[in-house]
Amino acid sequence: MAHTEMQQPLHGKAALNATVVCVPGLRDRMPGHWQELLCEKLPGSRIVAPLQENKLSLAARVENLDRTLTSVDGPVVLVAHSAGTIITVHWAARHRRDNIKGALLAAPVDFETPLPSGSPTLDELRAQGWLPVPKEPLWFPSIVAASANDPVGPLERVKAMAGAWGSKLVKLGEVGHLVPATGYGDWPDAMRFIGELST
Repeated sequence: MAHTEMQQPLHGKAALNATVVCVPGLRDRMPGHWQELLCEKLPGSRIVAPLQENKLSLAARVENLDRTLTSVDGPVVLVAHSAGTIITVHWAARHRRDNIKGALLAAPVDFETPLPSGSPTLDELRAQGWLPVPKEPLWFPSIVAASANDPVGPLERVKAMAGAWGSKLVKLGEVGHLVPATGYGDWPDAMRFIGELST
């Protein structure tokens, strides 16, 4: 799929008709990350709070996301990044909520191939419940935003995940892992994708 055409970004919760709930990756909240900046712009939005223990436990991460969603009234758009995308699809395999309008799954990490040094191993991920990653279609609309040069999410693997989840695939070009170190920081396109999901 080619790059989608740029449109004017939306501003504010009223324009979105939904509450944005951000699902960070394993590093949790990062100052200057686009999820943090996004939530600063959107009154009423939420970021799933970091766990104080069991940080690698998939079950604890899913429970934490579900607890956050329980606190939100009205329609929700999930905005997940990195391992947060995997948390989201595991959550969707275990829960259903009528208020979920859709999910933006940005730069999914590929937990089924070995990660760089210093990251959890496949054995650790399997022991903590992350593997296998669900491959069933999601029960809500979703957009997978994929990088052409993501060191932890090769494009072909991400395309396969998007296909299994029934997600719309959007190729972002060479944006690395979509983190401040590669210039993202602010990511204005997120608002456009959220707007598409919230209508």
